[in-house]
Amino acid sequence: GIYYPTHSLKAQTCVRGRALLYEYCRQNGIGHQQTGKLIVATCAEQIGTLERYQRQGLANGVDDLELLSKRDFQRLEPAVEGVSALWSPSTGIVDSHGLMLSLLGDIENAGGTLVTRSPVSRFERVGDGFDVEVVVDEESMRLNTRWLVNAAGHGAVGLARSSAVQHPEKTWCPAGHYFSYSGKAPFRHLVYPVADAGSLGVHATLDLGGQIKFGPDVEWREQLDYSFGPVKSRQKYFEECIRKYYPALDSARLQAGYVGVRPRISGPGEPLADFVIAGPESHHSAGLVQLFGIESPGLTACLAIAEMVVAKLLASQSHAHA
Repeated sequence: GIYYPTHSLKAQTCVRGRALLYEYCRQNGIGHQQTGKLIVATCAEQIGTLERYQRQGLANGVDDLELLSKRDFQRLEPAVEGVSALWSPSTGIVDSHGLMLSLLGDIENAGGTLVTRSPVSRFERVGDGFDVEVVVDEESMRLNTRWLVNAAGHGAVGLARSSAVQHPEKTWCPAGHYFSYSGKAPFRHLVYPVADAGSLGVHATLDLGGQIKFGPDVEWREQLDYSFGPVKSRQKYFEECIRKYYPALDSARLQAGYVGVRPRISGPGEPLADFVIAGPESHHSAGLVQLFGIESPGLTACLAIAEMVVAKLLASQSHAHA
């Protein structure tokens, strides 16, 4: 909730989602850790940005952010260099795979089923519900449902387009590379630089095993592509970014990790788009909710997004009965 415009869905669901996620993880025994995060200004010109982050966070309901001097933040992270830092004590990490398995368990306990390797090609309104076209073992079959949530990530816009339902123009594919860092971690907290345009910058993230990874960068791709690409030039760029706040970086310990691709609905040079959670109030089709552009902070926000989806479905049901 530090970076996003006040009243935006990203701000609302990130702050609400953080509280829900900590509670859900505690109740269900999912691995997580409240590590805290430092956002580091590496030059005096960036201090104003930290102050703006603090004001923005407060406006979004994040009231525990603290501006630290170099002496104070180096008590937390002696290896980090900079002139000032913003401390976010309530930032944390989660076992995302464990979270997904727990949510799947919730679905199955409620009588639901996960069906994989069965692509959905389109859907259409039929009576009070929807016919959904699914391909199973290369054969097309149709399912009927009263409620439908299009949460297809990169495929959400294409699915809406094929079903002649209101949608954004397209989904862009900005890729983000990550490098792992072997050996003992130099940090105990998450360490972020001041954000770049279009991303949060090449930052240091811990996992629950105490290992660190650095990333992501931003590389705009024409289509969904998870290939890492040339390592040498990319590693050089990463080293330059990381050494601004961690000058003791040992480049021999950096290893190419993986690539993530954001399902973004704003293009290069455009302002970052907000989440789109489109219910019947926007497309006038009762029982349908569509989610577009659910990139970061979508993991933190997931349970708050779910609340909004359910509220829209129940409101459309009430309206239909009325």
